Amino acid sequence: MAQASGGVTRKEKAGGAVRADASAAAPEGGIRRENLRRILTAAEQVFAEQGYGGATTAAIALRAGLPKANVHYYFSTKRDLYRAVLADILKQWLDPLAHVTPDSDPAQALAGYIRAKMRATRDRPVVSKVFAGEIIHGAEEIWGFLTADLKSLVDEKAAVLDGWIAEGRMAPVDTRHFFFFIWAVTQHYADFDAQVRAVLGRKKLTRRDFDAITAEVVRFILRGAGLSLPAA
Repeated sequence: MAQASGGVTRKEKAGGAVRADASAAAPEGGIRRENLRRILTAAEQVFAEQGYGGATTAAIALRAGLPKANVHYYFSTKRDLYRAVLADILKQWLDPLAHVTPDSDPAQALAGYIRAKMRATRDRPVVSKVFAGEIIHGAEEIWGFLTADLKSLVDEKAAVLDGWIAEGRMAPVDTRHFFFFIWAVTQHYADFDAQVRAVLGRKKLTRRDFDAITAEVVRFILRGAGLSLPAA
């Protein structure tokens, strides 16, 4: 049986699936909320740089500027913290899909979702790399989420797009693969940022660069669905 990065088998993890919400990791409150955010931000960076196996809670605590005991107050193990990082980005990526409903305008709803994904890419590129690493290594920690929660959500939203297609409101596409295309394009600018910067001749992508990239990504994807840009 395949082993997870920490020696836990997929079967053993079946009862503890990742949920796309890290807010339950610690009680809410001013200082606690700030400490939680500092820990998660530091963990994103350390996991992205060193991978799950190379990362340590000591390194994460050092990056967060907190005692190691504080990290363990919120997260008992490194695995708990790693799963919280994954849940946090999944929540940011998936919550905007709430606006994809049968009654919404297809161009407006899809453009809004694509822009939200591009904002996440711009603001939190390292956590996208953490997620990519998890998928590349077999998605052991989030397999339960992918096969249950994510599949159900994609089935639900694909049905919305299928309804739009049946009504003639967008061009026929394979709706599940359409979501794969959105994810692939939007996350590319985080996961392969070095390649993007090299080809574009940029040391760093500015906000203006991201605005231009986002506009092109929105146009490209909507065009594939036979949709025009929504009015500003």
